[in-house]
Amino acid sequence: MRDLFNLDNQVVIITGGNGQIGQEFSRILIEYGAKVVIFDLKINQEFLEKYDDLYYYNVDITKRKQIEDALVCVKEEVGIPTTLINNAALDFPPNSTGDVTGPFEKISEDTYDKIMEVNVKGIFLCCQIIGSEMARNEYGSIVNMCSIYGMLSPHPEIYDYKNVDGEEWNKPCLYSISKAALLNLSKYLAVYWAKKKVRVNCLTPSGVFNHQDSRFLENYNRSIPIGRMADVSELDGAIIYLVSDASTYYTGNNLIVDGGWTAW
Repeated sequence: MRDLFNLDNQVVIITGGNGQIGQEFSRILIEYGAKVVIFDLKINQEFLEKYDDLYYYNVDITKRKQIEDALVCVKEEVGIPTTLINNAALDFPPNSTGDVTGPFEKISEDTYDKIMEVNVKGIFLCCQIIGSEMARNEYGSIVNMCSIYGMLSPHPEIYDYKNVDGEEWNKPCLYSISKAALLNLSKYLAVYWAKKKVRVNCLTPSGVFNHQDSRFLENYNRSIPIGRMADVSELDGAIIYLVSDASTYYTGNNLIVDGGWTAW
């Protein structure tokens, strides 16, 4: 059974690998034997220097040429990619401001285009370029990071405390729209590449604790049967399963790790 989760000889590309979840995934995947490649616009140099099997390429995932050039370098310097984790996204924590958190009717087209370019187009391009490389080699796993807000509407009462001085605050609908798109993209590609032995799935967490303000935590935790947000390490088992050969018959699915949120 231990061999099922062995990631020796695996080359994993993680977009947005400089963030909280990206760094945790990098750490646990390396621990299980993988070589990890981060595509991001910046990197924590101290984190990068901690691991011999961690590589970084400055890549804007909304630019096809940058992804293509980085893939050439990865193949030459690290190896043929066997896994793509599409983790990069623009999210909006409770301290966000601007038209994106205002009324739905006032969200600008520029804001819409910016979110969709990163959260949807960027994932589309990475799947198209890196996924097709896996298909040519007839082996691979793609994990698209979704969100419960891609499945369900946010609970407005969680954010009511932010409505002060007549200003309306909403969890941005554009984040939900973009994450919902990944669910169907994953199903489509799972069918499209099934005979090429490329598995495509979504991993859907609920909120991950990252020192959010106390009012938000109190409200949010009421929505979770377990009664708290996830520690980032509690996603480790799910990502190891999806990347490893333990999930060779698992494709076109959405693995939900939400503390019971969607069971209400």
